[in-house]
Amino acid sequence: MYTGLVSAAIAAANPLDTASPLETGRFAWRASAPLLGPAPGGADPQVSIKDPTFVRHDGRWHLFATRRYQSGKVDMEYCIFRDWSEAAQAPRHGLGLHDQYHCAPQVFFFTPHQCWYLIYQLADEKRKPAFGPFFSTTTNLADPRSWTRPAPLVTNAPENPKWLDFWVVCDDAKAHLFHTSLDGRMWRSETRKTDFPGGWSAPELALEADIFEASHTYRIKGARRYLTVIEAQGEGRRYYKAYLADRLEGPWRALADTIQHPFAGMANVRQNQPWTANISHGELVRASVDEFMDVDPKDLRFVFQGASDAEYRGNNYGQIPWRLGMLEPETSGGQ
Repeated sequence: MYTGLVSAAIAAANPLDTASPLETGRFAWRASAPLLGPAPGGADPQVSIKDPTFVRHDGRWHLFATRRYQSGKVDMEYCIFRDWSEAAQAPRHGLGLHDQYHCAPQVFFFTPHQCWYLIYQLADEKRKPAFGPFFSTTTNLADPRSWTRPAPLVTNAPENPKWLDFWVVCDDAKAHLFHTSLDGRMWRSETRKTDFPGGWSAPELALEADIFEASHTYRIKGARRYLTVIEAQGEGRRYYKAYLADRLEGPWRALADTIQHPFAGMANVRQNQPWTANISHGELVRASVDEFMDVDPKDLRFVFQGASDAEYRGNNYGQIPWRLGMLEPETSGGQ
C-alpha cells in the first residue's frame, strides 16, 4: 500500500525537508541516455553490463559491474573516469578474481580496517554451499590487480540457502548483511563491527512484500533514518520500490511501493530519447565512501541497468543487452 508522510513524532526526531521525496514518497526522475554498454568485439562477445556499484574517490569515479558474455560466462569489471560522460571511453579491466560465476558487486571503504571491501556473489561447485556471498579487499582502489582472492563472507551458512544480491551497511556498533530470496522477502544478518567480516548471525526476516531482488540500504545523511530501495516486477517490467526505517533492525515502512507510485519506474521516469522500459539493479550515488552508505537527500541520483520492452521480453534473461544509465531528479514537473 502506498504511504505518504511519516508520523509527526518520527519526522520531528529525524528532520528532512517536508518537500523531499524521502518525506512525501513522490519521486520524479529524468533518465540519461545509456552511459555504458557491453564492450564490443571479441571471440566471446559481451551481451550486457549490469549491477553497478561505484564510489567517488580522489576526484574520479570507480565503477565495478557485472559483465555477461554470449557463452553465458559471468564475471566482473572495473572502470575509472572523471565524469560519467566519459564512462563509455574509459579502459575496462576484468577483475579475474575467479574462473567461475561471480557478480553483483558492492564496493565500500571499511574504516576500522583502513581498506576497501568488494562484496559479491560467487558460485563454486567445490564449496558447500556452492553459492553465496564472498569478499575481496585492497588498499589501492585504482589497481584492479590488487584485490585479494575470494573468501567466503558467511562461514556458518545453512546447507542449501536461498539467497542472492548481498549488501553490507553499518551503524556505529554493527555491520548488517541484507539479501533477498526471490520470493517477496528480504533478510538481515548482523555482526559486531569488531568481528567483521565474520561472526554473522542467522538470517532474520527483515521485510516481506511484493519485492524481488537487488535490495540496497543506505543511511540518510543528517536524518538518522535508513532507506532501502529494492527491485520489483510488474506489468512485464522491472522497477524499484522504497522503504524507510529508523534502525537497520527495522521495522521497514513503505515510502513508494507500487508500480503506480514507485521509487523509480515508467510511471515517474521521463526520457528525452526513450531507450529503456525497465529500471533494474541500480545503486544510489553516495555522499561518502565508507561503511555507513550515506546518501544526501539533496543529491539523489540513481545509476541503473536498463533495457527496452523488446530487449527484456524478447530474450532469455542471460541474453538481455542491459546497459547502464543514470536517473536525476526531474525539476520541471512530476507525478
